[in-house]
Amino acid sequence: MMRLLPWMYLAVAFVFIYLPVATLVLFSFQDGQLPVPPFNGPSLRWYGDVLGDSRLTAALINSVLVALGASLIAVTLGFLAAYGLARHVLPGSALIRALLIAPLTVSYLIVGLGLLIVLTQAGLGLSLVTAGIGHVVINLPLAFAIIFAAMGAQQQNAERAARDLGANEMQVILLVTVPMLAPAIGAAFFLSMTFSWDEFIISFLLTRFDVTLPVEIWSMLRSGLSPRLNAIGSLVFLVSIAVVLTLELFVFRKRRS
Repeated sequence: MMRLLPWMYLAVAFVFIYLPVATLVLFSFQDGQLPVPPFNGPSLRWYGDVLGDSRLTAALINSVLVALGASLIAVTLGFLAAYGLARHVLPGSALIRALLIAPLTVSYLIVGLGLLIVLTQAGLGLSLVTAGIGHVVINLPLAFAIIFAAMGAQQQNAERAARDLGANEMQVILLVTVPMLAPAIGAAFFLSMTFSWDEFIISFLLTRFDVTLPVEIWSMLRSGLSPRLNAIGSLVFLVSIAVVLTLELFVFRKRRS
C-alpha cells in the first residue's frame, strides 16, 4: 500500500492539473452554443469560425510580435546588466541588483497604472509599442535574475583565458560568455515569451485599437461563454505543446547527446 501512495498522489496531481485543459479541449468540439454538458458533437464548426475570424487572427499576430520583441529586448538588457554586475565591481551593486529584481514583487496592476501615467505624460499614444514597453519592464527582472544566477567562476575563468589569448571584450562576450550561458539565456527568453504571451493587465492598460489575444478573449468573454473560446484555448495549448516537443526533439536532446 505504501508503494502505491506516491503513484496515487502523482495521478491525483496530474488530474488536478490537466482536467481543466481536457474539459476545455472537449467542449471546443461542442456542436451547441454553450460549452456545458451535455456534450453534443464532435464538430469542428467553432475551429472553422475561429480560424476565419480576422480580428482573432490579428490579435494572435499582435501577441506573437509583442512577445517576441519584448522578450528579445528584456533578455538582451538582462544579460548586459547581469554581465556588468557580475564581472565588474560597482559602487552600490547590491542596491542595483535589488532595484532590478524589485519589480517582481510589485503587482502588475500597479506597474501598468504607473506606466500608463508615464507614457501618457510623455505623449506616447497607446499601441502595441507601449504594450511591448510594459512587457519589457515586467520581464527584465526575471531575465536578469536567471542569467545572473548562472554566471559563475567557470565562465569567468574561460573569459580570462580568452583575453590572455588576445580576444577583445566583444569577442569574449560573443564567443565565450554567450555560448556558455546559452541554456540560461534560452530559459530567460522562453519564460519571458510565456509571461508576455499570457499577460492581460499590462496589455489591457497600454493598448487601444490594436490589441493582443488575451485582451481580445476578454472582450469576447463579456458577451458570455462560447465554444469559440474553448477552440481558441485549445489552439493556443496545441501550439504550446508543439513548441515544447520541437525544442525537446531538436534542441535539448541534441544538447544532451
